[in-house]
Amino acid sequence: MPVNYPVIQAYPNPFNPTTVISFELPVSSLVNLAVYDVSGRLISTVVNGWRDAGVHEVTFDGSGLVSGIYIYQLDIGSHSASGKMVLMK
Repeated sequence: MPVNYPVIQAYPNPFNPTTVISFELPVSSLVNLAVYDVSGRLISTVVNGWRDAGVHEVTFDGSGLVSGIYIYQLDIGSHSASGKMVLMK
């Protein structure tokens, strides 16, 4: 039976200066959660490590960034999910 990974989300979105990125793991997994600018440049690695099954929330602080669109990407093994968030100062 395939394992389905729920959609990752950020709230509030738009945000200033922090947002919470939430994701759920059906099984314990190695997780990489990163934030990129629209040029694809890595801004921050928010999570990089093993996480237990369940709902996880991490806070991303954009206080040192300029207003704009940022991409968050969650990689879990062969699964990947991403979304856009808007920083408005």
